[in-house]
Formats: sequence, C-alpha cells, structure tokens
Amino acid sequence: MITRQRPAAWVIALLAALTAGLVTAGPAAADDDDEPAQPSPKVELVLDVSGSMRARDIDGKSRMAAAKQAFNEVLDATPDEVALGIRTLGANYRGDDRKTGCKDTELLYPVERLDKAGRTDAKTAVATLAPTGWTPIGPTLLKAADDLTDDTAGRSRRIVLISDGEDTCRPLDPCVVAREISAKGIHLTIDTLGLVPDAKTRDQLSCIAEATGGTYTSIRHTDELAGRVKQLVDRAADPVVTPVEAKGAAECTDAPRLKSGLYTDREEFGEHRWYRVDVPEGKELRASVSVSADRAVHQDYGVLLRAETPGGREIVRGQESGDGRTDVISTGLRYPRPEADDMSEKDKYGATETVCLRVSNSFSAPASVKKTPGMPVELAVDLVDSPDEASDVAAFGLGHGWWLLGLLVLVGFLAGLVWGWLSRWRFAVWRTN
Repeated sequence: MITRQRPAAWVIALLAALTAGLVTAGPAAADDDDEPAQPSPKVELVLDVSGSMRARDIDGKSRMAAAKQAFNEVLDATPDEVALGIRTLGANYRGDDRKTGCKDTELLYPVERLDKAGRTDAKTAVATLAPTGWTPIGPTLLKAADDLTDDTAGRSRRIVLISDGEDTCRPLDPCVVAREISAKGIHLTIDTLGLVPDAKTRDQLSCIAEATGGTYTSIRHTDELAGRVKQLVDRAADPVVTPVEAKGAAECTDAPRLKSGLYTDREEFGEHRWYRVDVPEGKELRASVSVSADRAVHQDYGVLLRAETPGGREIVRGQESGDGRTDVISTGLRYPRPEADDMSEKDKYGATETVCLRVSNSFSAPASVKKTPGMPVELAVDLVDSPDEASDVAAFGLGHGWWLLGLLVLVGFLAGLVWGWLSRWRFAVWRTN
C-alpha cells in the first residue's frame, strides 16, 4: 500500500511563517504604492484522458471520475491572482494510428485568471471529457510549456501533470523533454501525480519532476488528488524561496551556522548530520526537516530532528515514522528562549544561545540500491518573537525531557491520592449502611 506522511499542522504553519519572514526581511519600501505589481503566477493542469483512465480502482469509481471531482474542487479554490489553464492528452483520437495519436493534445481551457463565469466554463469543459486514446506525455509537455512562456520576468510558472501510465509516443522521451524545458531557463516547474501507478509509471513521472525541481506524488484516493493539486496551485501563488545548500557536519562543533532560511543537503541511510543556530533572548527557534525517499527503500523508516546544547543535552525533539511507500517524511520542533531573569543565566548563555540541530533518519534499502548520493534533505529554520505567555506545550518547556517526566510523575501521584481517598470514603459509607 502506498502511503504519504503528511506534516503536522504546526509544521505547515512553520513553513508559512518562514516564507512570510523571508518576504518581510527585505528592505522596506518607502511607500506601498511605489511597489511594482507582481505578475500573476501561471499554472496549467495537464490531465491524462487516455483509455486506461476508465479503470475503477479509486474509491470505487473510475480514475476519470476521481479526476473530474478533484478538478471541480480545485477550480473552486484557485486563488484569484493565479492564472490557470487546463490541457488534455489522449482525449480525442480513438484510432490505432500512432502518429495521429501522439498529436492528441488540446488546450481545454486557456491560461487566465478565473472569475465566477470562468470557473463555471472550466468545470463544464472538464465534465465533457471521456477516456479515449493514447498517452502522448512528451508532446503535451512541449505544448504546455509554450502555453506558459511569455516575456514577463519574475513570473512563477508551474505544470501539474496527472497521469496513470507511461508515455506511448517514444522516442520523444518525456524525461528528455523535461530536461530541455528546464534548460530554457524560463523558471518552469513540473509536478507530477501518478494515479495508482505501477513501478514504470512511477519512475517516469519521478524523472520528469526531478528534471525541473518539481515533486512526484503517488495517488490512490480522491481526497489525496484534490488536496495535492490545491496545494500545488496555492504554492504557485507563494513568493519563490530558493533553498541554499548547507553541508551538515558529523559533529556539532564543525556544523555550519544557519540563519532564518531554507536549506538543502543530502543524507545517506542511517546518517546523522549537524547544524547550528544562534538563538537570541526573547526569540523562538522553529525548525522543520523533510527527507525525500527518492529511491526504493525498505518499508519501515523514520526521521528525527533533535535540538541539543553544545554539551549534548537534549532540549526538544520532533520525530515521525511510518511504514509502506512514502515520497516525503517530515517533522519539526519549536524552542522558545525567554528573556533571562537573572544575571547568572545571562552569564551562562550570553546574548545568544547556540542550539545544535541534529537530523537523523532510519531509512534502509536492499543491497542492490545505490547508497550515494544521499537522499535529499530540506531544512527550514526560522527565528520569531518568543510568546509572552505560555500558551502551548513548547512555551511551558515540557519538551525538555525531565520536565515532562516530572510533571507526569506528579500528576500520577496526585491522581493516586485522590483515587485512594475516594475508595476509602466509599468503603466507609458501605460499612455504615
């Protein structure tokens, strides 16, 4: 069974806060009216309408029906600032001529910002689709890239390809096509979603996504499809954040010092990598890590993000584990550092406290799988104002190991006393009566 690990809600909030922090960190404009308007991001949804989409293996309905339902939800939720279009492949030609079938791609709805009437028209166009012909992925990607190409600098461009099978129009290899698109330098990302994919389909769609810095996702349920496409469309509207390469060290003392930002690295199976962050007084460290399983791995896995002092004492940790097939597994942590109450604490840590972040994984793989290069790691770091009042577990410091254990012991002791008193009282009442 293919499973996907979804980050917890607060990890998503962390990434949103990071993005906001990076945006506001730039030089402030003297007047908001003087800021140039950002060009509308462009997104094209490319849907496979080949004959295999008739298969009824997604929540008891056909793959085509699941895709139509997901598209309706996505069209309703598309942000107003996003210009969105829809292109199909294999939707019209029913014959056996390969040359004709490999030209079967159509711009079903033009790439434009959606008003109420536009959303209705797009839904109507999708409703008319029926699984028909071939799977010309390569030719369709070339057409989709042309749909999104213009002379506007700084525009976000994204293709979301939804397919359930391999390309049937080689030698025009879709992986080669994706690399050619990437080489044009038009800042176009291709994300791919495989509907109940087999191994060959998964490998091809993963190759297409990796060529342009996109993502691949395996889909087996309708809600997964709708949720993922919404997420990718929303991502196109977000400010573009370019990750910075940061090579983690084997020990904290040799680790690179990170500031607020998004970082990439690679980690081999079962490896530990260290990074350092300086946390000033009154700031809260928020960090999250994602490890991508970009190759065949064993079905039991986990990732650990641990914050420690330079001396090795654990401060707080975040961890996630799972089993089955996954594409990305993520976890995160928060560490609020309040204002120092006395001089002794200031003398101990100084104006800033060095926090060591250790990223570990428990992935493993068969002997035939290459161990190098390591799996892609994405680490997000942000420093925000520490909360004035303790409103959650992190602010109370309960993640500091012994605090949590002590609290549990105290609660258990008090609960035992109360239960014993109630039991004796009930026994005394029973004897009296």
